[in-house]
Amino acid sequence: MLLALHSKVAYFAFSVLLSFLLPGSLGRAFGERVNSRATLPAPISVLPSQEWEGNDGPWSTFTLQIGTPPQNVKVLVSTASTQTWAVATEGCGAGDVTDCPKLRGGQYNYTASSSWVPNLANVSNQIYELGLESALGLKGNGRYGFDDITLGFQGSGGPTLKNQTVAGIAAKEFFMGVFGLTARPSNFTNYDNPIPSYMENLRNQSMIPSLSWAYTAGNQYRLNDVLGSLTLGGYDSSKFMPNNLTFDFPTNDDPDLTVKLEAITTSSSISLLQSSINTVLDSTVSHIWLPTSSCALFENAFGLTWNDTAQLYVVSETQHTLLQAQNPSVTFTLRRADTVSSATERVNITLPYGAFDLEASWPLVENSTRYFPLKRANDSSQYILGRAFFQEAYVIADYERKNFSVSQCKWDSSPQNIVTIFPPSNSTDNPKSETSGLPTGAIAGIAAGGGALLIVLAVVLYFCWWRPRQRKRKTAELAANEVTIQNQQQQQQQQEFVKPELDSNEVNQKPGLQIHETEGSKVFAPVEIGNPDIVYEMPAREEVASEMTGTSTRGDEIDDDRFLYGGRGFRRGDRTPASATASRQSSISSGWGSPRSMHSELARGRGRGSFNEASPGTDTLSSVSSGWGSTNRTLGSDNVSPASPGHIQREQRRSGLRHQ
Repeated sequence: MLLALHSKVAYFAFSVLLSFLLPGSLGRAFGERVNSRATLPAPISVLPSQEWEGNDGPWSTFTLQIGTPPQNVKVLVSTASTQTWAVATEGCGAGDVTDCPKLRGGQYNYTASSSWVPNLANVSNQIYELGLESALGLKGNGRYGFDDITLGFQGSGGPTLKNQTVAGIAAKEFFMGVFGLTARPSNFTNYDNPIPSYMENLRNQSMIPSLSWAYTAGNQYRLNDVLGSLTLGGYDSSKFMPNNLTFDFPTNDDPDLTVKLEAITTSSSISLLQSSINTVLDSTVSHIWLPTSSCALFENAFGLTWNDTAQLYVVSETQHTLLQAQNPSVTFTLRRADTVSSATERVNITLPYGAFDLEASWPLVENSTRYFPLKRANDSSQYILGRAFFQEAYVIADYERKNFSVSQCKWDSSPQNIVTIFPPSNSTDNPKSETSGLPTGAIAGIAAGGGALLIVLAVVLYFCWWRPRQRKRKTAELAANEVTIQNQQQQQQQQEFVKPELDSNEVNQKPGLQIHETEGSKVFAPVEIGNPDIVYEMPAREEVASEMTGTSTRGDEIDDDRFLYGGRGFRRGDRTPASATASRQSSISSGWGSPRSMHSELARGRGRGSFNEASPGTDTLSSVSSGWGSTNRTLGSDNVSPASPGHIQREQRRSGLRHQ
């Protein structure tokens, strides 16, 4: 019971003190972690469609169910979009190939959905400009409204959200629909009426533990096809090799996933980038957009030819066979955009030639053609590492901490291992400790908190362990001492008794007189009485009488002419004053009467002395108080009143929103 009490007290003290001593929200988060984590939902692992599609791939797609009844469409993941797009029925016309709807991942017919609600931000028109990738020259419109969206195919158990933003698109610049991962709202009129994204609604409705995601595109050249991987609210630790580099979201208007591309080198140590640039990780498009100077270096290294008609780097079959035999690789070196070149924190993502060996199809080209996914950028606003880069990169983005990480994909048969990314208010450590490091401020805070934590632990150990043990030991010692004292007192009381006045070991003898004492149990020969100087003690069978306390005349003296009778015998002609023998305390047994009757009683031997022993003493152990409650110790039992447990307040942080 005491151990249970100490555990509760220790937990209470530990949680409360941490909330005051640790910097920022770390102490509160640590104290709340045990209770709050149990209520958080699990991450969502979105199942891929098992299909490879697209006109510039092929790519691993994901299935969505939109509307009522649900309509299945297959889409690509966009790390830059905040919305969900599906190809509308207008996306395939009379002049298109017959299998256009299938090639574009299926169509969404809003008129066939009973849950469709038009977006009435513009009363006269539901058509809005898409706006996504406008810096790359990609344009298109979409019919916007609200409908129910379920992640995954029917029966997969994916989450369903009602009344979500949906755009039906027709423009072939975006050949397939997209599922946007950016956790930012959309604005159709002004910034005063933001509409939350699908990711934000998942978080607001407690369907994911945090506003975060992890994604890799997958590829067909590894392990006989590796499908894409998408996790919401967590990540799959089996998919990547962790590193210690964390990228922060930009504080300006740059896209969230902005990195510094420091170098591009081949496996032959050929440099393909003249100087470092800031670029964006964006899976909406398939290409890698680089400066024209860098594209020229690629052309020389890989024997590429630019096709103005298709606006692609076309690869001939002869060149393809040669590159396959050489199997060159390209390494992209990334670092934080806000650090200087002398910083040592970098991450390398290496792409084999297979990542660049893609095929273009209708409507980009009339016939299937091999191409190299590289594009010439006109300016810095077009620098992008597209979907081809995501074949070998695993990206984890955390919109509540406003940071992300980039890791090299791992290619083995390890089973899936989904790890939760906890929100900042529920975790004191970095939830992606396997993939990235902590910011400098957090490291300093944890270091300071660690020192305070040691102090708190020392205080808790003192009050919950050392001090109670010391008090218990002292209490046991006091109890043992009291028992010893009690036993000694009892022994002493048993040994103390009233000593008779006349002891066989002690004889009061008058000077000049010779005393002869005989035992009452024996018979002696007659002795002639005639010598006045000799006194003989008479035999007696009675017990020795004790002398009474007081100053009066002794009650056992009997004056009978010539003889003086005493308790032990008699002497002739001698009277001893009462004061000479009144120093001893005694009591006279009943049966003694008048002097004459006493004489007769003496003759009969009926006198009988007595004394009383003291009763053994008793003792009760005193109460001992404890520093954590009240301990009443009575005859060895402990009764403890527990302390009241504490209550820990929980704080939930809310990240700010940036309007698109």
